[in-house]
Amino acid sequence: MIPINLNVNGEDCPAQVKAHWSLAYVLREKIGLTGTKTGCEMGTCGSCTVLIDGKAIFSCLRIAADAEGHEIQTIEGLETDGALHPLQSAFITDHGMQCGFCTPGMIVAAKALLDNNPDPTELEVREAIGGHLCRCGTYVRIVRSILNAAEIARSAK
Repeated sequence: MIPINLNVNGEDCPAQVKAHWSLAYVLREKIGLTGTKTGCEMGTCGSCTVLIDGKAIFSCLRIAADAEGHEIQTIEGLETDGALHPLQSAFITDHGMQCGFCTPGMIVAAKALLDNNPDPTELEVREAIGGHLCRCGTYVRIVRSILNAAEIARSAK
């Protein structure tokens, strides 16, 4: 076992890991942050998306020990003082989810987009979630949710 200390959602999270364990596995099974979903475990569904240093990555493809020294943000880290992030609220309001399995990864990927581009086009939103699989097929509502969240965030400034 290798001792590591991950910075997750602004908190130090020490863990004992095996060299081959993925970040997704450690977040879920060792740290207890189950919002990060594991679907394919091959980087093709996007359900495990987290932010590392502000960039959206598939955590199933990242070795946990390699994430040490970086800022990791999960879906659980988006709320502030008990208030949902505008993306989370928009997904609820605009019905951007059905079963909800893909939702955390979609929201985290959308956050990375909006952090870099607060006024994206529909095409830019679709490109940002292009590596994400929604088995329920709610893409139209997902895109609408992201665009509405961007508008809400711009209006709040």
